[in-house]
Amino acid sequence: MAQWKTVGNGMLEGISQVADLDASKLTVTLAKTLKPIPPHETLTFGNTMSDHMLIAEFDPESGWSSPEIKPYAPLNVYATSSCIQYGTTAFEGMKAYLGPDGEPRLFRPDMNMARLTRSVDRMALPPFNTDQVLALIKQLILVDRRWIPLASEYSLYVRPTVIGTGTGFSVAASDHATLCIMLSPTGPTSAPASKPISALAVSETVRAWPGGTGGHKVALNYSPGFLPLRVAQKQGYEQIIWLLGDDMKLTEAGAMNLFVAVARDDGGIDLLTPPLDGTILPGVTRDSVLTLANAHTARETTLPGLEETLHLHTHERPFTMTDLLRWSADGKLLEVFGVGTAVIIASIGKIGFKGEDIILPTHEGGLGPIAKAFRTRILDIQEGREQWKNWSILVNEL
Repeated sequence: MAQWKTVGNGMLEGISQVADLDASKLTVTLAKTLKPIPPHETLTFGNTMSDHMLIAEFDPESGWSSPEIKPYAPLNVYATSSCIQYGTTAFEGMKAYLGPDGEPRLFRPDMNMARLTRSVDRMALPPFNTDQVLALIKQLILVDRRWIPLASEYSLYVRPTVIGTGTGFSVAASDHATLCIMLSPTGPTSAPASKPISALAVSETVRAWPGGTGGHKVALNYSPGFLPLRVAQKQGYEQIIWLLGDDMKLTEAGAMNLFVAVARDDGGIDLLTPPLDGTILPGVTRDSVLTLANAHTARETTLPGLEETLHLHTHERPFTMTDLLRWSADGKLLEVFGVGTAVIIASIGKIGFKGEDIILPTHEGGLGPIAKAFRTRILDIQEGREQWKNWSILVNEL
């Protein structure tokens, strides 16, 4: 059996030489009949697929196959495949937007590819050159660019997925894999900016734990949260805030990174988010919020709606429910919000904990001024109205 090790950008270096992923070998088989594109206002997250998908397969003897763009269709996977039996699945979530120039662009795709490399490695799946993955994503977007909605706040969601396809019940890493890239036009998620969501803080179940997979984007992080979310929804809450440890540290809000804004005595604002300690997903939007907050404080930019002189003091450190309750009682808890690719920014207006509710200040339009500032600036960059640190990358320049 061939073996391999990973070098830069996830590339393969074989002990027995095997083929790495190669975008130059791409073949394209177009659909004979194209599907009608539904009105953008009817789109819901992840429920509509574009006409085509991209597939490449890994065999341990020969390496990665020539990638193929072909009509969207079911995968041919055995029931004994590792992804089905042991959850060996890693994926990414990114979005393509149309700018004012009519050209598609991606938001910070280098961060998605770096995270995909780490997630694939954590699942012990065969690696690949992420530069080639980006080149293939570009080609797929260009083939299906008619699926990118024209309306603001709508986009084409890109889901690169790697699944283990080795067969059998052996409890071991999969030496076969499939890369599948799918596209889905989408609009605002179930957490619209115009309405704060409610969240139940839970400690009986956890999303992630030290030494686990919480810092990676893998399928097995998500499905264990479905039942706790259903329980929270039956109690009248829309989302979950995951607590960890005896001191009940706040970690994430559902599948979103979590931020808390707290008033300081000096007139500034402390902007806190849990640290990347292995239990927190290193989100692209999370990093973007921290970078923009620091840039505002350094006066490298001014966030919309905020005073130029406002100091946003960012902290990546643990904080607990005891802290949250104290800040609320002292009148210093200004905003709590979740961030992520799908939602961008979701304001949290109510937090349930041990039968009581923490009620956050209400704001016209749903988002508080801090969350609104980040959402507006990030969306302006994503949709090409503003340029910032080369975050918005034209697909034809990748």
